[in-house]
Amino acid sequence: MLEALNDFLSGKLLIVLIVGLGSYFTLRSRFVQFRHFAHMFSVFKESLRGSSGQLSSFQALMLSLAGRVGAGNIAGVGIAVTLGGPGAVFWMWVTALVGMSSSFFECSLAQAYKRNDGNGLYRGGPAYYIQHGLGQRWLGMVFAALLLVTFGFAFNGLQSHAVTHSLENAFAFPVQYSGIALAALLCLVFIGGIKRIAAVADLLVPVKTLIYIAVTLYVIVLQIDHVPGMLVTIVKSAFGLDPAFGGLIGSAIVMGVKRGVFANEAGLGSAPNVAAVAAVRHPVAQGVVQAFSVFLDTFVICTCTALLILLSGFYTPGFEGDGIVLTQNSLAAVVGDWGRVFVSVALALFVFTSILYNYYLGENSLQYLFGRSRMALIGYRALVVVLILWGSIQNLSTVFAFADITMTCLAFVNLIALALLFKVGLRLMRDYDEQRSAGIKTPVFDSAKFADLDLDRDAWPVGQVAETPAGKPVASLVQNHR
Repeated sequence: MLEALNDFLSGKLLIVLIVGLGSYFTLRSRFVQFRHFAHMFSVFKESLRGSSGQLSSFQALMLSLAGRVGAGNIAGVGIAVTLGGPGAVFWMWVTALVGMSSSFFECSLAQAYKRNDGNGLYRGGPAYYIQHGLGQRWLGMVFAALLLVTFGFAFNGLQSHAVTHSLENAFAFPVQYSGIALAALLCLVFIGGIKRIAAVADLLVPVKTLIYIAVTLYVIVLQIDHVPGMLVTIVKSAFGLDPAFGGLIGSAIVMGVKRGVFANEAGLGSAPNVAAVAAVRHPVAQGVVQAFSVFLDTFVICTCTALLILLSGFYTPGFEGDGIVLTQNSLAAVVGDWGRVFVSVALALFVFTSILYNYYLGENSLQYLFGRSRMALIGYRALVVVLILWGSIQNLSTVFAFADITMTCLAFVNLIALALLFKVGLRLMRDYDEQRSAGIKTPVFDSAKFADLDLDRDAWPVGQVAETPAGKPVASLVQNHR
């Protein structure tokens, strides 16, 4: 029953929602992810500036990458290639391409509707824009509950399974002991709250990402003459034009979309919870940054893993085995046995930061549902630890099926809310674009222009005015531009 439900939800409904609505958002926004692509790098540079007492945009980006760059980039890509062939990689690209627009709007809306939590920090996400944008508190509670189950519990079990079994394959460590050690280390960070989680992510995410990319690129460069041919094979296989993979076109689409969504999370409603905590001058600035993280996750990191597997010579059509072992053996086939050790260590770092991210999403949902309940928080932390231990010894297919089902339900609620609030997202985008067109390097959000929206004036004060480099107020310039 679990597999049948999963096949329908994530194999049919999820594809229509993610690709269909993502394409609609892309067209209606005049291809926002392409128009702002070069701008993403300047916004990324701007995000390095912090705000006293607040989390910076860069910290929010590192925290979101902590979740996006996880087991899905190693185990997920391996499974996609195993079950869908090289063509699955192409459909992961498609999912990410349209997903960049979905991520842009969901994170911009999360910033606009964020709330000051009274402790000098912000809280926000889909539950908040559903309540304050659509006026539906009950639906916000449904989303928060789904997010809590999906990320706080299911995905944590999945990430735990991935790393403990990888360590067992590389070092023969018993999974139960690895699970206990992982849970103990995570507890030390959990008790520090969002600031400690962000500090750890700020340190580990750039390190783990750059080292992993460097090693995989090294392997790819060693076989650079085969890369063009492999890219052609990926595209041909995606449409059933390669004889060796002609029968896998259906699986390629399904696995590419499923594993692509699992890896980059665009449209799920997870990243907006992290995007909302950043102190930025305009909501769209965080939307631009988060769209860039989708690009980095899929087009860079997932592609590196896929090419590593496909160029190694270890993978053959009809390969049977889990994605972690496939990636480990693929790297080992090129560089030697230390490749298995490297993948295990890299995966351990990926999983550690991903679980911190998942934990925060669950805690954010918990506060939305129950307020600042100390007992609820302690109970949640205890359950997370239990799920980490449970996931370390469970069968991978069971964990993946459970996570896929809850993920699809989560995406369904979030994407419907996004569609209903899309006009608000367009207003935010146009305000940002008009300021940039008027010569404003760093647009500023004035909530007075959006007096009809239920915004938190403590988070977005009325009357904020940006200036051009020449010192001229933006208001008159924007009016002239119009």
